[in-house]
Amino acid sequence: MIKVGIIGGAGYTAGELIRILLNHTQANIAFVQSTSNAGNLVSDVHTDLLGDTDIQFVAEADFSRVDVVFFCMGHGKSKEFLQKNILPENLKIIDLSHDFRLKKEGNPFVYGLPELNREIIRKSNKIANPGCFATGIQLAILPLASAGLIKDELHVNAITGSTGAGQAPSATSHFSWRNSNLSVYKAFEHQHLGEIGESLKQLQPDLNHDINFIPVRGNHTRGIFASVYTRFDGSIEDARKLYQDYYASHPFVFVSLTNPDLKQVVNTNKAIVYLEKHGNKLMILSVSDNLLKGASGQAVQNMNLIFGLEETAGLNLKAVAF
Repeated sequence: MIKVGIIGGAGYTAGELIRILLNHTQANIAFVQSTSNAGNLVSDVHTDLLGDTDIQFVAEADFSRVDVVFFCMGHGKSKEFLQKNILPENLKIIDLSHDFRLKKEGNPFVYGLPELNREIIRKSNKIANPGCFATGIQLAILPLASAGLIKDELHVNAITGSTGAGQAPSATSHFSWRNSNLSVYKAFEHQHLGEIGESLKQLQPDLNHDINFIPVRGNHTRGIFASVYTRFDGSIEDARKLYQDYYASHPFVFVSLTNPDLKQVVNTNKAIVYLEKHGNKLMILSVSDNLLKGASGQAVQNMNLIFGLEETAGLNLKAVAF
């Protein structure tokens, strides 16, 4: 049984992580840390867990009790935590923040996108879980990069649900502003572009084309719908075979022959990609749940790989179609 600890247990990603782990037959939650909620029941914050657990938040973490710890803190907080705390050398860490995703000298974390680095993840003790936009967009274009077929600029428009902004309310996340509304933010300079670029160059080292990314705030709660297009000289049959071959061994990515919708993946760890050819351009649609395949579900997927479990263990989550 894998003994699990969670640091920063009050946010959306932690809530999803707890929900998954409570139903994971080979994992047991030893503690959930939250300074601001210490002593309170986890179900007082994550109210969907009422009746599922009597775990209480703790203020201090006992790392000697766990095999793996998930960091569910805000960006910048994981690095700060590791600077202030000494953790056991053999403790496995899966960080859901942005802090360790980019390759830098002295960074011991492996980028945790299984569809890119599965075999490396299996041998690693420290995983930097990818960003939600980064996951959806990379799944749309990794097969092209793997074949060296990104021959022109990539144009990306992706819309995300309000949970992507985290649990703390802000001017652009509260209901009265977000409902019945759309807005663009961080156009061409979103922070996830760095990790996307590094992944593409890992597969296609000579890549030298821009990724033109327009992120959109949606008026829904969860889910990412990304549309990508770029020049592609082959046929639609060529493209479909390329994608089907690339994802044949990856259990959570499905190549659809019909135009997908977001409800097919919300509340699951699935990602669906769909292809159309228009003239010399290939359009790729990618849909995924930002809190699951884009965060906590993928984190558990990485945990499964690290501990030699079936990659799908604990992640048989069902979409709600209506």
